[in-house]
Amino acid sequence: METHVVLTPAHWVYLCGVAAVIIALVLRANVVAPAILATFATALAATGHVSTSIEAVFFAPLTAARELFNIFLVISLMTALLNALKRINADVRMVQPFRSVMVNGHVGFFVLALVSYVLSLFFWPTPSVPLIAGILLPAAIYSGVPPLGAAMCIGIAGLGTALSSDYILKVAPGISARAAAVAMPDVADKALLLSLITGGVALLIAYGLIRKQIGTPDVEHLERWEATQVTATSVIAGGPQHRARVRRGTPQHATPGLGGQSAGAASASSAPPSARDLLTPAQEWWSKCFAVLTPLAFLGIVVYMVLPHLIAGMQGASGNAAAALVGGVAGLLLLAVVVARDYRAVCKNVAEHITEGFVFSFRAMSSVLPIAGFFFIGVASTAAPILSLKAGVPAPGLLADLVRAGEVYIPHNTVFASYGIMLAGMITGIDGSGFAGLPLTGALSGALGRALGVDVSTLAAVGQMGSVWTGKTLTAWSALAAVASFARVPVLQVVRCLLIPVVAGLLISTLVAILVW
Repeated sequence: METHVVLTPAHWVYLCGVAAVIIALVLRANVVAPAILATFATALAATGHVSTSIEAVFFAPLTAARELFNIFLVISLMTALLNALKRINADVRMVQPFRSVMVNGHVGFFVLALVSYVLSLFFWPTPSVPLIAGILLPAAIYSGVPPLGAAMCIGIAGLGTALSSDYILKVAPGISARAAAVAMPDVADKALLLSLITGGVALLIAYGLIRKQIGTPDVEHLERWEATQVTATSVIAGGPQHRARVRRGTPQHATPGLGGQSAGAASASSAPPSARDLLTPAQEWWSKCFAVLTPLAFLGIVVYMVLPHLIAGMQGASGNAAAALVGGVAGLLLLAVVVARDYRAVCKNVAEHITEGFVFSFRAMSSVLPIAGFFFIGVASTAAPILSLKAGVPAPGLLADLVRAGEVYIPHNTVFASYGIMLAGMITGIDGSGFAGLPLTGALSGALGRALGVDVSTLAAVGQMGSVWTGKTLTAWSALAAVASFARVPVLQVVRCLLIPVVAGLLISTLVAILVW
């Protein structure tokens, strides 16, 4: 493999920008300003044109918005559905059956982890996270799991453990094995074990960090959580009217209209509390119906996605199609719930809920866009529109070039090579995709492994761990943003809290790989 890479000023400026963003994250500072400045500086170093560099400050978040809009849309539709369900008290009824399983917050934490892992293992996190958030997340919050703990749990089990092995769909090990020129089953089997070790270590550390915050089951946890507004960096608790609300355990009272809305829609809050809380007998009946129908609808999606794995030749849905199916079902359920509550105001109320959903998602994720845009300028597949390159002009792959250039500095020793491949995977993973760096880590594994006489499939699996875990659990511009938004916690706070558990898990799993293979 060709290792000689000529580093230009753009590479060094981009590297300094990456370092600045990471340092700002560690210091708990807001990273939007450094990201914008780094975008301008990198574009200036790459193109030499001031006007193009200024345009890049606009095109970078625009490109990020295109790449991430599917996450925005799913968050918006699911939030709109949850708000509609609250208006008829169906959200509380919906989580009641899970009380027998999630008897307390400690059990709830691990049940949430198990379900997140299984669903994400089969369907990938994009469609799985909304399913988990729509049904199990409120139940976990009710049981006493703090929202931050729930976000960490889903991130570790679903985005990290399940996706880093990708043992069912085998896309990730297939890419790694092909680049390393080894048998795919060898990479897949090793990646499965390493993912379980990394995830187990990370989950136990995360549980230890939030253990003292776990409470006893109480509907007030759910009410307080639903009344929370969130941005990428901060949480705003609900106002006094939310904290003084009546308990919602009795069937004759419904959820106040604004209890969990992130944007505080004025039209709903203008109604007197008594008018918003009291349900008619017909609405009570519909509340019970949708408390059952909503979980069944999403369970039906799960079955539809599972059947192709069980019945040969049957066509199902996966990836973006599965995420679209989840969003579409959420939209139709939203319409049905609003009709059941007040069919005369269906047009007005559906529009309000959709608006509230989009306001929630943009408030939670909008500041992520400039940060993601900066990292996308270093990826060849997304750099062209940011740098205003003409068709046919190859875009620079600054991030991949930096990793290739650093390969020559990895000592030819098994321990250093293993941790060097892991670090290379972590660096390539900061683009947020997790999978984009696998061809590079696979190729590096093949070159180093054969030169040192080390098992190549092991190195490829180690690199896969570093890339996917970093891309999906340590970057705020990945699917982790959706997890944080659904949990109503700042995504940058989740990244900071996951840093120690995930890095510790990666270090230990890499050590196991060195000792075992």
